[in-house]
Amino acid sequence: MTHRKLVIIPTYNELENISDMVHMVMNLEGNFQLLIIDDGSPDGTAAVVKSLQTEFSDRLHLLERQGKLGLGTAYIAGFKWALDRDYDFIFEMDCDFSHDPKDLIRLYNSVKDRTYDLAIGSRYITGVNVVNWPIGRVLMSYFASVYVKFITGLPVKDATAGFKCYHRSVLEGIRLDEIKFIGYAFQIEMKFTAWKLGFKLIEVPIIFTDRTRGQSKMSPKIFKEAVLGVIWMKIKSVFSPYRLNQSGSI
Repeated sequence: MTHRKLVIIPTYNELENISDMVHMVMNLEGNFQLLIIDDGSPDGTAAVVKSLQTEFSDRLHLLERQGKLGLGTAYIAGFKWALDRDYDFIFEMDCDFSHDPKDLIRLYNSVKDRTYDLAIGSRYITGVNVVNWPIGRVLMSYFASVYVKFITGLPVKDATAGFKCYHRSVLEGIRLDEIKFIGYAFQIEMKFTAWKLGFKLIEVPIIFTDRTRGQSKMSPKIFKEAVLGVIWMKIKSVFSPYRLNQSGSI
C-alpha cells in the first residue's frame, strides 16, 4: 500500500533556505509532497515557491496568509488542508535546516506500520544532540522538557520538538479548533493532547543543527507562553478531560 505523505513547512522570511529545502524534500525517496505556508514574507519567499511549482506542479503546494499569524495557526491550517485532501501521514518541520530532511524517512518508518501514531524527532532521547547552539539555549530547551514532564507527566524527553510525523487519525481525533497556543507551547499542547487521547508516541533520535542562514523566530513572549501554558494544560486536563473529536478514531 502506498501512503500519501505531506510535509508542512511554515515560512516567514526564508528566502535564503526555501529553494534548497524544496529540492531536498522533492528528491527524497518515497514521493513526499510539500505544503509551504507563508505568512506574507516581505523577502519574497512565496514567489520562489511559486516559481518552483512549475518544476514540481503536482507535489509542491502553497498557502499564502496575510501577515505573521503564528506557528500554531499555520500548522492548524495545514493540518486541515491535509485532512481535506486525504493524506495518510502529515509531517511538521522547519525550513532552516535545523531538521535534516533525510530524517523524514526515519520518522515515517517509525509509524508506517501503525504500532505508533505519532513520531517525534527528538534531540534528547540519546543524550543531547544539538549542534551550534550556545550552552544557555541548550540548557533552556532541555530543562523546558524536564519541566513539562514534571508538571504534566507527558512521557516525552523533547516536549518542544517541532519535527514530527502524525498518522491522520491523530489529527482527526484532536479538536484542532480548541488548540490554544501559537508558539512553542503549541508543540507541547499537540503532544500532550495526543497522549491524553490515548495515541501512541515514539521518539526518534535526530541531530538538531541550529540555522546558519536567516533569523531565529524565538522571542521572550513565545518562551513565556510555553512556561505558563504547561500549567494551564495540566489544570485543564484535570477539570476538563480530553475527548476524541467525534469524527476521529484511534
